[in-house]
Amino acid sequence: MELEQEKRKVNGDITQKGYEKKRSKLIGAYLPQPPGVDQALPQERRTPVTPSSSSRYHRRRSSGSRDERYRSDVHTEAVQAALAKHKERKMAVPMPSKRRSLVVQTSMDAYTPPDTSSGSEDEGSVQGDSQGTPTSSQGSINMEHWISQAIHGSTTSTTSSSSTQSGGSGAAHRLADQSTDVSIDPCPAGVPVSSRVSAKIQQLVNTLKRPKRPPLREFFVDDFEELLEVQQPDPNQPKPEGAQMLAMRGEQLGVVTNWPPSLEAALQRWGTISPKAPCLTTMDTNGKPLYILTYGKLWTRSMKVAYNILHKLGTKQEPMVRPGDRVTLVFPNNDPAAFMVAFYGCLLAEVVPVPIEVPLTRKDAGSQQIGFLLGSCGVTVALTSDACHKGLPKSPTGEIPQFKGWPKLLWFVTESKHLSKPPRDWFPHIKDANNDTAYIEYKTCKDGSVLGVTVTRIALLTHCQALTQACGYTEAETIVNVLDFKKDVGLWHGILTSVMNMMHVISIPYSLMKVNPLSWIQKVCQYKAKVACVKSRDMHWALVAHRDQRDINLSSLRMLIVADGANPWSISSCDAFLNVFQSKGLRQEVICPCASSPEALTVAIRRPTDDSNQPPGRGVLSMHGLTYGVIRVDSEEKLSVLTVQDVGLVMPGAIMCSVKPDGIPQLCKTDEIGELCVCAIATGTSYYGLSGMTKNTFEVFPMTSSGGPITEYPFIRTGLLGFIGPGGLVFVIGKMDGLMVVSGRRHNADDIVATALAVEPMKFVYRGRIAVFSVSVLHDERIVIVAEQRPDSTEEDSFQWMSRVLQAIDSIHQVGVYCLALVPANTLPKTPLGGIHLSETKQLFLEGSLHPCNVLMCPHTCVTNLPKPRQKQPEIGPASVMVGNLVSGKRIAQASGRDLGQIEDNDQLIFMLQWRAQTTPDHVLYTLLNCRGTIANSLTCVQLHKRAEKIAVMLMERGHLQDGDHVALVYPPGIDLIAAFYGCLYAGCVPITVRPPHPQNIATTLPTVKMIVEVSRSACLMTTQLICKLLRSREAAAAVDVRTWPPVLDTDDLPKKRPAQIYKPSNPETLAYLDFSVSTTGMLAGVKMSHAATSAFCRSIKLQCELYPSREVAICLDPYCGLGFVLWCLCSVYSGHQSILIPPSELETNPALWLLAVSQYKVRDTFCSYSVMELCTKGLGSQTESLKARGLDLSRVRTCVVVAEERPRIALTQSFSKLFKDLGLHPRAVSTSLGCRVNLAICLQGTSGPDPTTVYVDMRALRHDRVRLVERGSPHSLPLMESGKILPGVRIIIANPETKGPLGDSHLGEIWVHSTHNASGYFTIYGDESLQSDHFNSRLSFGDTQTIWARTGYLGFLRRTELTDANGERHDALYVVGALDEAMELRGMRYHPIDIETSVIRAHKSITECAVFTWTNLLVVVVELDGSEQEALDLVPLVTNVVLEEHYLIVGVVVVVDIGVIPINSRGEKQRMHLRDGFLADQLDPIYVAYNM
Repeated sequence: MELEQEKRKVNGDITQKGYEKKRSKLIGAYLPQPPGVDQALPQERRTPVTPSSSSRYHRRRSSGSRDERYRSDVHTEAVQAALAKHKERKMAVPMPSKRRSLVVQTSMDAYTPPDTSSGSEDEGSVQGDSQGTPTSSQGSINMEHWISQAIHGSTTSTTSSSSTQSGGSGAAHRLADQSTDVSIDPCPAGVPVSSRVSAKIQQLVNTLKRPKRPPLREFFVDDFEELLEVQQPDPNQPKPEGAQMLAMRGEQLGVVTNWPPSLEAALQRWGTISPKAPCLTTMDTNGKPLYILTYGKLWTRSMKVAYNILHKLGTKQEPMVRPGDRVTLVFPNNDPAAFMVAFYGCLLAEVVPVPIEVPLTRKDAGSQQIGFLLGSCGVTVALTSDACHKGLPKSPTGEIPQFKGWPKLLWFVTESKHLSKPPRDWFPHIKDANNDTAYIEYKTCKDGSVLGVTVTRIALLTHCQALTQACGYTEAETIVNVLDFKKDVGLWHGILTSVMNMMHVISIPYSLMKVNPLSWIQKVCQYKAKVACVKSRDMHWALVAHRDQRDINLSSLRMLIVADGANPWSISSCDAFLNVFQSKGLRQEVICPCASSPEALTVAIRRPTDDSNQPPGRGVLSMHGLTYGVIRVDSEEKLSVLTVQDVGLVMPGAIMCSVKPDGIPQLCKTDEIGELCVCAIATGTSYYGLSGMTKNTFEVFPMTSSGGPITEYPFIRTGLLGFIGPGGLVFVIGKMDGLMVVSGRRHNADDIVATALAVEPMKFVYRGRIAVFSVSVLHDERIVIVAEQRPDSTEEDSFQWMSRVLQAIDSIHQVGVYCLALVPANTLPKTPLGGIHLSETKQLFLEGSLHPCNVLMCPHTCVTNLPKPRQKQPEIGPASVMVGNLVSGKRIAQASGRDLGQIEDNDQLIFMLQWRAQTTPDHVLYTLLNCRGTIANSLTCVQLHKRAEKIAVMLMERGHLQDGDHVALVYPPGIDLIAAFYGCLYAGCVPITVRPPHPQNIATTLPTVKMIVEVSRSACLMTTQLICKLLRSREAAAAVDVRTWPPVLDTDDLPKKRPAQIYKPSNPETLAYLDFSVSTTGMLAGVKMSHAATSAFCRSIKLQCELYPSREVAICLDPYCGLGFVLWCLCSVYSGHQSILIPPSELETNPALWLLAVSQYKVRDTFCSYSVMELCTKGLGSQTESLKARGLDLSRVRTCVVVAEERPRIALTQSFSKLFKDLGLHPRAVSTSLGCRVNLAICLQGTSGPDPTTVYVDMRALRHDRVRLVERGSPHSLPLMESGKILPGVRIIIANPETKGPLGDSHLGEIWVHSTHNASGYFTIYGDESLQSDHFNSRLSFGDTQTIWARTGYLGFLRRTELTDANGERHDALYVVGALDEAMELRGMRYHPIDIETSVIRAHKSITECAVFTWTNLLVVVVELDGSEQEALDLVPLVTNVVLEEHYLIVGVVVVVDIGVIPINSRGEKQRMHLRDGFLADQLDPIYVAYNM
């Protein structure tokens, strides 16, 4: 915008006054007026004009060197204006919370900037970082403010094209001063500013309620009903309207009579005719000439190298290198002479040089890919210099180690003194240029892979000729080269074309530029050089360092080649440079930007002219148009523009056109952006060894709209995006590699970098080190920005800067940033020249090893292609249920276990124990093992009976209890618990088993004991002497009110007498015991078990597991509730088998205890919990060999049942089976059971019947409550294992939890159960059973409406399998998916936490555990980090990505915590609701909490 006006001003149709007026009108709307400036003052009076342009460059210098490839003041102004607009709509972004230890503050004094810092993708930046002293006092700021305004009037009307000021205009500075309170309101109105999580979440929710971009309309089907949105083209989007472009021809490549037939011939000629002529002068770091290489020396030395390569490596019969072989050149950047000699030595020997960077360490970023290139080129010899050879890393024996991924190399030093002299009669074979390969230039691709571009001898020669013609090179001219001489423009001009024309090259090493950025300008003056080759950063550095040096005179320059002139952001450096050095003799027409690419060599170059009236081409293009690939000259009101300069004309002898960047290479229209393609001899010919990629790049035939090719010759894709403008001028707007296609619009990484760097405070990014790339998440590219932050920045600075960057990019590019990460200064991987290694950075980001210190993710704002939220379909009504078992054409999902048979009255446990004590008094029922695996205690039938009698007497006499009183049994797992239970039954009391408090953790465990005792209305509490003391201890008094305990009886001291009579229940339906348990949702629920239900339960297990007195069963479970309690205390008395009891707590000291017991007692059936199985899998994983040696043998185990109340953990059971397979465990022995509050055991594998089956279901269908079986390994498949066989006497049906209608077996629904061993109801103290009443007595809304069912609260489905069960019927398998209470309704779909958690745990190696829950419709993911706290922030993007990809959900909050923070109950189930409450109450002490925007 401004540049256009500038141009008009130069051309004379707008005065300085008019210009200022128009400019202030345009930008005025966006700028807050500085206080105290009278609006009526004319513009000029406000900004005193000072001609001191140097002072303003001096001022810029203190601000830390931002990457100058991207500096444009117009752009800076636009960014500031865009942010000012944001000020009106305040944006609330909750600050992430971070643990103190993660907030590292480094003082600037302690910080010394390292040597190779960097400014950009490929270059370093100068140490011009003299950090200005931080201004703290207001006065200095105002002073600076005033200076900046004063400076900004300093434009003179003679400047050619840019009077744009350098620090951001005064206006932008005014904005910057106030911008501390721009744009980010830390809290929206109505939310108290507090670090409380709940407040932050509320803030996040309020922010997310703001209107997003318009929703998209159409969807594409992703295999199933989940439809992902497809980007619809915007009907108003700009489309190209021009005619089809015409291919552009360069001028004829003239044939000059004295042009040599090959480059070696040229070298021979100058080396013999003018041996004294200087060829190359190298500089030391003080800028003194270090060495002058003459043409004579170059010729003789390169002959020597050629001779030695061919004849002194290997043996005479077997030379190591033959003509045509590839050798690599490894030379440092400060030794161009050695490189030049080696390069020409290779050309003379007809071997192919492959120049690469010097490897500094064994793990350089990208060095592995370089190694791959060398390997694929078959390189076995590396030529290097003495100094470089000495500097390479060495092994202790002094050998050069093999670098990672590199082939084995022979290192060959090329210094003359190390070489033998060629015999007199030996002469290199110099022929005319042909199609043999001359050299290979390496190229790093977007993904980090390295390719070798082969350049033939004829292409090499033709390229030198074309450059000579285009640049007008003449013999013996002097040229100053600042560029890397090993590749690209530096190689073409400074090593090759120079020799063809016998020119003298002054080579300025990078190390000198770092010390003295003006060195190249000084050398131009000193040598009266005609040509200089630089990059825009070299121009910028010169400006920063320039201090009115009197003796500078640049009038000798006829051509200043700007190698990166194709980068649109180089334009401001060119303009500013001209602005300052015009007074030192620099002419405008001398600046010649060029465009190049490794594949097409020089693509275009601006020709040096003598006509200073011809201003260079400028285009001010709309960024919005560019994202659609359309060229629109921008209206001046827009903020988002890209100003581009031309890079001159097509090369002599070449044809150029532009084709559509993707799909078939179709010619673009005249107003369309495309990839530039070139047809010429002077280009690369292939990617070495890669024919497929070569075809796509080097053999392209552009098509006209009618479908025919435009010539019969192939074109080469240059990798540059641009267009051919009026007058055949070539414009480049970016690189294909930097292209990111987001929702169908194209954005260039460089443009985004430029916008981010224009955000105040500009100094925030350390030396402009910033990387922008895209990652593919959920079928679209997402933009990621990674920047190094200055060492002294605070958390607030970082966060504010990040928020502003998001707003600026949103305003200027209309695109959302998916992730913005800040890393500490100097931590991003570097390229050999110190730039940022982009692909390596992306790799680190994706694998979670970038270690950022701040992260801001914005999935809510940029992911717009999620599936539509699901609308629930009305269920099938009763009318459509046909006669028989059909629901919507499917079988009704119901199944049952086999018949229980007739239950006798004397089947009750009280009678069974007495009967056994009489008939088999000495039969051992229980054996308790200690942690060493020896028997700690055992009970025979008669011992148990007598002990129970004594306890009954104690209850009646000491406790004065009546029939039906409740007694809390607080015992460790063992024999006492069993005796106390039967003692209660003998006395007619109702026992409640309670887990004793943990002595090391009384504060948290005792209140639960107290709560159960109170809620169960226990009249007395029975326990051991030890626990008695614990309950009366000081710690206990601190945790609970000890005075309100019921009487405590200590059973270690029992009366010696028998009761007068043993209680007989009058009615089988009377209460036998209460079963209290904490559910996974954190609810404490007690259920009532009658005598009849208890007997039926024991009978059902006896039938299923075929239990009888001669059997032994090993039990490693907690005996306090559910099936664990029944197996531990009841089954042996009912069935007479021996139970070997192994308390799970003992496994903590001896993990092998359970399995050793199973092996030692030759047990066939064993029961455990998931916690036990996990302990064995983790604890014994590496010990299977030693266990085998100890004789551990599991081959007798028929059933190993995991007692659980959840979906079977298939990964755990499988890894357990796999691990212990070597110890004889049969893979099909491991199975699971299913219990819940309404029925303590619904399924249990048992001994007979088919093996448990596994099915794979479509996870996306499950979200819609549909069951769709898929093949193993298909995308989105979820393996589910059957939960064991349905127990005898149990009937199951699957019902719709909302409508209570029966479901077909292709539907997911709630499991309802009808059984004689159902519990008879909840035991609640308030009698508020109306809420829960339907849990125990529900009826179907249609179909069989008579049966009374209990609702389990679990979602699952039934499947009829091909297997037959014991009665010869087809077997019905029950699959549990998850608890209804825990399922999360998100976007109208049902998600199970475990599925999301499984994905998250897979996302990064350091995530050991994960739990998810929702809060105000936000998904909160809590992960436990097993690693250093530095890794915490790496997890945020990975967690967000995996949940988006696999579940189509946006994570709202990511919480990273220490190991062990996620609470787990005794069954090993996660307590997600407790976690949620802890999180909202700020009790987790998280390492990091990220609030995704």
